[in-house]
Amino acid sequence: MAKVIELDAATREELFKKYSDPDTCPTDKLEPIPLEQEPAFVAWQQDIPREYLSMPLEELDRRIARAREHFGDRLVVLGHHYQRDEVIKYADFTGDSFKLAKLAEAQENAQFVLFCGVHFMAESADILTDPSVRVILPNMTAGCSMADMADPDDVYECWDALDDWLGDSAKIIPITYMNSAASLKAFVGEHDGIVCTSSNAPKTFDYAFERGDKVLFFPDQHLGRNTAYAMGIPLDRMAVWNYRQPNGGLSREEVERADVILWQGHCSTHQRFTVEQIEQARKDYPGINIIVHPECTWEVVQAADDYGSTEKIIKTVSEAPAGSAWGVGTEINLVNRLAHEHPDKTVFCLDPVVCPCSTMYRIHPAYLAWVLDELMHGHVVNQVEVDERTRKWSLVALERMLALP
Repeated sequence: MAKVIELDAATREELFKKYSDPDTCPTDKLEPIPLEQEPAFVAWQQDIPREYLSMPLEELDRRIARAREHFGDRLVVLGHHYQRDEVIKYADFTGDSFKLAKLAEAQENAQFVLFCGVHFMAESADILTDPSVRVILPNMTAGCSMADMADPDDVYECWDALDDWLGDSAKIIPITYMNSAASLKAFVGEHDGIVCTSSNAPKTFDYAFERGDKVLFFPDQHLGRNTAYAMGIPLDRMAVWNYRQPNGGLSREEVERADVILWQGHCSTHQRFTVEQIEQARKDYPGINIIVHPECTWEVVQAADDYGSTEKIIKTVSEAPAGSAWGVGTEINLVNRLAHEHPDKTVFCLDPVVCPCSTMYRIHPAYLAWVLDELMHGHVVNQVEVDERTRKWSLVALERMLALP
């Protein structure tokens, strides 16, 4: 149960000042600005017409609202928790990646799904919705650095190497995190594997060990390690496959000893959180509650009071008693939104200089206005399509996950 801490105004102000450093990354002042003023725009999708670059935010808002009114329930807009506020305000539904994909599937009248997230999320929505539904990603450069760390060819090479070493002596069950390419979801579907979310990862490990001797988990080593450890698997029974090195940088003996083989991938946002940040928060504010995402390192998860998916973090903070204080280890847009929605509690990000998820941040209202304007004229821009074979085997893996008790 969360500890109730009495706060005075001076303490609250000092705490927020300490955990917000506008000189490094203005996490407390994520102000909406025209697209051309975004510092990272040079790395974003460039074929957006020039007229949108300097278009005032009020005009973007007007165009988006016009399109939404025109299409009605034929258009559903999905917003991931990590989206900026000026995008999330347009969302019909908010949630994590799989929840949003399932919500898209449930919209009977939808002809178009505008997914304000990253590429693998739009792929999942395309897999789950009817083939007639068009799934659109506003900015095609909105990817996921973690997902990109598991290139399918590297995973296939790893699988072949493990098979050469182990042969019939041990059966490996692959588990891929939802944060992965559709081709990898299809791969695990074809190889008796399963997809997991940060919420149900323990159940997918149970599934795997009921059917095999070892788990190959990708792409996030930290979620895999935290899940395995919580199930009683010691750290020395886990091995990390470094895809940059021959044979993953492992020996045959290390592979044979391991119960879990972890892909050397990580979330760039969650890996920024440290034990030192937690210790500092506890020092600055005795009695603080610390909750972090399982994509954080094992050391950080062990140092926290609790950990869980974005949905669990939201639920835990929302249901906590008034007066409680929370240091949160996850993406800043979500943390700021929680703080705004719960003024009776103190909620702040553990990392005072953490920036928004850089790829999620590439979804700007200008891209929404552009793709919706084109849709109004009968042109589908930035459609995300999964081929039939990939869809088939991805669904197998996802259905195995949905069938878990």
